[in-house]
Amino acid sequence: MKKIAVLLFLIPGITGFAQQKLSLTDAINTALQNSYDIQLAKNSVEISNINNHIGVAGGLPVVSATGNDNEQVTSINQKFADAARDTKRNNVSSNNLTVGLTGSFLLFNGYRVVSTKKRLEELQQQNQQLLSVQIQNTIAAVTTKYFDVVRQQSYLKTIAQSIEVSKKRLEILQVRKEVGMSNNADIFQAQLDLNALVQSQQAQELVIDQAKTDLLNLIFLKPDTRILINDTIVVDRKVNIDSVRSNLAKNPLLAAADRQIRINELLEKETAALRYPTIRANAGYNLTSSKSAAGFSLLNQSYGPFIGINVAIPIYNGSISKRQQKVAAINTRNATIQRDNILLDNETGMIRTYQAYTNSLTQLETALKNYALSTQLLDLILQKFQLGQATIIDVKQAQQSFENEGYRLVNLNYAAKVAEIELKRLASQLALP
Repeated sequence: MKKIAVLLFLIPGITGFAQQKLSLTDAINTALQNSYDIQLAKNSVEISNINNHIGVAGGLPVVSATGNDNEQVTSINQKFADAARDTKRNNVSSNNLTVGLTGSFLLFNGYRVVSTKKRLEELQQQNQQLLSVQIQNTIAAVTTKYFDVVRQQSYLKTIAQSIEVSKKRLEILQVRKEVGMSNNADIFQAQLDLNALVQSQQAQELVIDQAKTDLLNLIFLKPDTRILINDTIVVDRKVNIDSVRSNLAKNPLLAAADRQIRINELLEKETAALRYPTIRANAGYNLTSSKSAAGFSLLNQSYGPFIGINVAIPIYNGSISKRQQKVAAINTRNATIQRDNILLDNETGMIRTYQAYTNSLTQLETALKNYALSTQLLDLILQKFQLGQATIIDVKQAQQSFENEGYRLVNLNYAAKVAEIELKRLASQLALP
């Protein structure tokens, strides 16, 4: 049997020519382009950009125009000291027209406009950070699932190599039987072992297909898309915990939590401003016109500009404003607690993940050696079995050791890669490969 190289073992084989080749970069780009969560986050950013305006904060003048035109028919019965002036008529038409243009400008409301504008700026920055969170999470999820497919394909390659060994063993036994050196029991057992491996191969192909379907779901492609992934799991061995820790404060989720504290503090100021007087400057132009076909007044018009100051002083509203301010202060404390909880979770996750990362790398060194030894052992035992110097049990045990070491090597490589991805996500260092 041809010796199996470790690197070759980690490269999955091509299973079809009609499949679309998919690289990790392609998968991530597709996910970032099609992700519904990212689209929603982008829309939130766009909304916050629109709302971050002094007019939304209430700092610009408000200009309104009003008009009212009433036409009516009435009956008039008027009597005066001078009976000659008496009027009594039916179906008298009259018209009342009122037109006004008013502008109002806020002069003071306890600096609530200033606090609101700052809060809108904080919301804009927070939504940008939440978008970064979604992008980092998407990259991490796609990368993890992509390499899960690579891992499952590596399992399949181990099974395929073991099948070749079983076929070789069955072939040797059949040759021995022809010369009277083997019995049917050994051949039947070898055939059963081969059939079991073929079934394992078929089951593993289902696992790969389902893993690819999950990946397609993550990158928002049709689940029946045929894709070919031909890649290896290469672990970055230079991830340093001090570097991760120093970048932990840059985690966009933590930064968004810091923004939320600031937002709630500004909401406190906005609520406190409700207890201050509100001063507005008003100016405008009014026109009033009344016409009547009969009666005491046939025409009455007034028009002209006006200017004035409006002062509203809150005196008592059932202590609602005071209670709202207390609630706002509690919300600020809650935001601080949530931020501290996120920081603690990130630090705990960093330590646990780094422990798994270093442990997997340490075990990986031994696993590589054991896999190479199990490959050499399997070749040796198969040669000795062909020469009649080893039993079928020896071959089966060597074959089992080869399979176990192959699975262990792939699992450790994948575990180290997953830990690397998580550490880089926590440090906001995930980017396109």
